[in-house]
Amino acid sequence: MTKKEQNNIYPTVFEEKEVRRTWHNEQWFLSVIDVVAVLSQSKRPRKYWDDLKRKLKDEGSELSDKIGQLKMLSSDGKNYLTDATNLEGIFRIIQSIPSPKAEPFKQWLARVGQERIEEIQDPERAIVRAKKIYEQKGYNDDWIAKRMRGINVRNTLTDEWQERGAKEGFDFAILTNEIYRGAFEMDAKQIKDFKSLSNPDNPRDHMNELELILTMLGEATTTKITTTRNSKGLPELTQDAKRGGQVAGRARKDIEIQTGKKVMLKGNFKNQKLLKVKNKLK
Repeated sequence: MTKKEQNNIYPTVFEEKEVRRTWHNEQWFLSVIDVVAVLSQSKRPRKYWDDLKRKLKDEGSELSDKIGQLKMLSSDGKNYLTDATNLEGIFRIIQSIPSPKAEPFKQWLARVGQERIEEIQDPERAIVRAKKIYEQKGYNDDWIAKRMRGINVRNTLTDEWQERGAKEGFDFAILTNEIYRGAFEMDAKQIKDFKSLSNPDNPRDHMNELELILTMLGEATTTKITTTRNSKGLPELTQDAKRGGQVAGRARKDIEIQTGKKVMLKGNFKNQKLLKVKNKLK
């Protein structure tokens, strides 16, 4: 399996709640915070986990030996170290949290393990499953097609960045913000604020179709510029990202002139779901 395949984290959902996972040392490692949030139903899962961790340590539990820190994708598009454990550790956590979700969550975990075996044998299965998760969330087919295409474009770009000396995480965030600023005159944080998104939300999951297309244009153009110039190192890659974003920005401005309407909209998918529910009630 390639490094890219090992580090890919596809959306994984248990009863409409995302649980981050990553393939590490030939097994799944899940975000402990996400698991605790599902089982405890707590509004403050991080504090719940901190309290439980201390309690287990006082009891002499060996669970701490199974907890490590792995980089996982956050809502701001950056990778941060977070508490993670394999399935054995997750089952120990399940035993420590009284929850009506315990049994269905165990069954879900068994399916997750089987799915990974299938994905290794046939990588396209992972893409199909990601598509189904977006369908379950209520996205339409046209949006999903663009989102999945955007993921492929993004992966191609980040592969180039990594091979040319950019570090995953902080460097990637700098470069991505250059593309965003060129395309939308806003960085990632400003886009989230503009769309009234909270910390767990991924901005791209709340972009309309034109916004997704322009993001793809900016990233695909950046890839083309980088490979053509054979850029290396963060300073050169930053210039490429800026130029790629500006190409998308010029396209956005032209669209706005032709239509008389702004491309970047304040609405987010959560509001759209609420609107659909209200319309159904009416």
